[in-house]
Amino acid sequence: MLSPAAAQEQYSVSTGAGLWSMIDSRAARSPDAVLGVDERDATLTFSQLRDRAERVAAGLAELGVGEDTRVSWQLPTWLESFVLVGALARLGAVQNPMLPIYREREVRFIVRQARPQLLVVPSIWRDFDYEKLARTVTTDLAHDDGLECSVVVCDRVLPESDPAALPPLATRDDVIRWLFYTSGTTADPKGALHTDASIAAGAAGVCQAFELGEADRYPVVFPFTHIGGIGMLFVQLISGCGAIVVERFDPELTPPLLARHDLTIAAGGTPLALLYLAAQRRDPTRRLFPALRATMTGAAPKPPELHYELKRELGGVGAVSVYGSTEVPFISVSSVRDTDEQLARTEGRAIAGAEIRVVAVDGSVCRPGAVGELRVRGPQVCRGYLDATLDADAVDADGFFRTGDLGALDADGFVTITGRLKDVIIRKGENISAKEVEDVLYTHPAVADVAVIGLRDPELGERCCAVLVLREASAALTTADVTGFCRVAGLANQKIPQQVEIVDELPRNASGKVLKYRLQKRYEGGTA
Repeated sequence: MLSPAAAQEQYSVSTGAGLWSMIDSRAARSPDAVLGVDERDATLTFSQLRDRAERVAAGLAELGVGEDTRVSWQLPTWLESFVLVGALARLGAVQNPMLPIYREREVRFIVRQARPQLLVVPSIWRDFDYEKLARTVTTDLAHDDGLECSVVVCDRVLPESDPAALPPLATRDDVIRWLFYTSGTTADPKGALHTDASIAAGAAGVCQAFELGEADRYPVVFPFTHIGGIGMLFVQLISGCGAIVVERFDPELTPPLLARHDLTIAAGGTPLALLYLAAQRRDPTRRLFPALRATMTGAAPKPPELHYELKRELGGVGAVSVYGSTEVPFISVSSVRDTDEQLARTEGRAIAGAEIRVVAVDGSVCRPGAVGELRVRGPQVCRGYLDATLDADAVDADGFFRTGDLGALDADGFVTITGRLKDVIIRKGENISAKEVEDVLYTHPAVADVAVIGLRDPELGERCCAVLVLREASAALTTADVTGFCRVAGLANQKIPQQVEIVDELPRNASGKVLKYRLQKRYEGGTA
């Protein structure tokens, strides 16, 4: 493990001149350490990343890619995706990673707005024709909007050439190098502008809090194109830890694969933590991950009880949270040295020079422990949106980014998330926090996952509906069962769900957030 002081020292010598300098520095210090191993047992060391990325950079340069060239890419979680990131960093290009789940609506919107000169996609992956979509979109936009964008197909093979002819390295880390789009679950996605420095700042805080070192292994079982995937690459370059790269999570096959490669940090966020827990419960007689130090939560709120389940059943210190967003990838993080109560009920403390402020409805700053909107200011905040008209609403007069999350700060600076501004159910004029009800329901022994939503009601205004995933598919849980459990748990009458629905799984986006609008649309016509 890396001590907090050593992590800060490594951060200081790894950054300051951009991502490529971090790649070059790590390759020099840990040339044979494994950057990543995939499900085919193919490996990529840090020195191999540097060398292959330079060759690919030379190949892309021959296609016209250079400093500030905007490149959109939509590749699966492959080792080749890591190489592409390095190659584009070597050239000083502006990278626009796109989630593989995006289809024509999202791809067309992003390409039209971002106007890349190059679009890199696989041909066909998981039965979807990405090449056909890319060529259709770029051809249409060339005709309608004058877009000049070439398509490069990558099926684990990237263009290469002699790096001797590469232009000088772009060294600055404070210029825009990244364009990440939000998930766009309720509106058009927004393109957040990042620098290498804005991503590296928070990544250093993760290394310190988790005390990561070269012996650590974490899984990339989520889209590498997500800002969390890129952020964790920065974590690797600072700490030297390795990644287990999985292009598609399989509940049966993936956990044993991770165990075989000595997983130490079970990353992926709260939704993946629940899947790891489910895998452990299929064979409770032996530890699924014998080398586990901690399980990373985040992306979606965690019930406090989840920490204790993870610590008791999976092992390690339990749940360590990383709280962030596309606009601010690392806001707060738990430490492996935090107490059980802090790990269970909070998202850790602000990192990397971030300031967190809790603001009440009237605009005043809340006292410790009071709930309001969480706002953040610091080096890890994005540099605005590609559509600059969105900037004014995103930042307040003091320069704090409005997260849209409801929460509180205690006297020691620990963050607690209580919900979303838009995730408050108003029943007969009284506000109900969906997360509060979710946290109670998660403690029911039959419940594996839960989402609480508000549904329009002619008498109540909104009624509270609990959508449950059960641990055993054959189990039965009635509305009366849920009502009785909530009463015994001490939940106020107005917060007890009037409607209960059982589902096999909750719909989530690529970030792991529950798509509550889908549930509302599905159950809006129901009755209490």
